[in-house]
Amino acid sequence: MTTFDERENLFENKFAHDADLKFKAESRRNKALAEWAGAKLGYSGSGLDDYIKAVRKADLAEKGDDDVFRKVKGDLTANGVAVSDAEIRKVMAEALAKAVHDIESGAG
Repeated sequence: MTTFDERENLFENKFAHDADLKFKAESRRNKALAEWAGAKLGYSGSGLDDYIKAVRKADLAEKGDDDVFRKVKGDLTANGVAVSDAEIRKVMAEALAKAVHDIESGAG
């Protein structure tokens, strides 16, 4: 194997690893966001579990975070829970930062 082939394999492996980490971090972020929103909506037990699944499923609708944001914002608004867009985005950002930290540190 040539040096070029070795470098190519390293880059491919790093790309796959980074994509896997990104998926895991976003999934954890979505769970934390759903738990936060679910608490505001009064969900617990299996109702909360179902809501977490629904938020995670919403993330598959399109690329990026807007699908998750719209899902949570829509659910809160539909149930009369007043939360600003900025607050939802802040919770999303904080949850993602925590998820990345936990994954990198091997926690949880």
